[in-house]
Amino acid sequence: MPKIAFFGAGRMATAMVQGILARKVCDPSDIICTSAMDNTAETLARKSGISFSLHLPDLMKETSIVVLAMKPQQLGELPREVGAESEGKLVISILAGKPLSALREKFPRARNIVRVMPNTPGQIGAGISAFSSLTSLSGEDRESVRAILDSLGERLELPEEQLDAVTGLSGSGPAYVFEFIAGLTEAGVAAGLDHGVAARLALNTVCGAARLVWETGENPEDLRDMVTSPGGTTLAGLEMMKAGGFRDILRDTVLAATKRSKELAQ
Repeated sequence: MPKIAFFGAGRMATAMVQGILARKVCDPSDIICTSAMDNTAETLARKSGISFSLHLPDLMKETSIVVLAMKPQQLGELPREVGAESEGKLVISILAGKPLSALREKFPRARNIVRVMPNTPGQIGAGISAFSSLTSLSGEDRESVRAILDSLGERLELPEEQLDAVTGLSGSGPAYVFEFIAGLTEAGVAAGLDHGVAARLALNTVCGAARLVWETGENPEDLRDMVTSPGGTTLAGLEMMKAGGFRDILRDTVLAATKRSKELAQ
């Protein structure tokens, strides 16, 4: 595996580094990171055994892959020489809202550029990442992308024009699930449960239901129908969700996030 330089050392960068090392994709000596003046690079280096440097030329030296994992707005703050020093390197970006065209302007001499939309469950290796590349990936670069993204969970390759929709669905999606769990908890309290009991029931119900879909491979609607008896309690709840436009709200939520992702790319 070629040597890797991480621009950024926050949660997602940390998850990637930890996953890469846990899978023995490469040794700690093959990874170096940098960050803003917030000590995150030093902290990541101390915890993982990788190197860190606040001097960008040192970061680029002898590395073949550059992973952009800082805040999206920091892309424009990178000095111009970084683009020249990235000549012949593979650039992988997890910067939300930054299209391949903008990345190409910043790294015109890179051998290839890959745009990735991960999500926060990647912090525990349970995420899913969609990616697109500027040009067709070579066999070696495809294997490198696979190894790096597998450190976060699952991956799939899609045309770039679909990545805004991916952002709206799976990129922002964990927040919708968190909100659902919180709302379900509040509903349990309203029904008369202690908050701690309601929270435990809500979390385990969501996790268990998702696991049931995952392990059985059944259509979610079929599983729903299996537990919905005519005139029963589940049907009463589902009818309330339908009357409230639950699916319409989900659709509009994903579309709003997708729209915002497109706006950020401008």
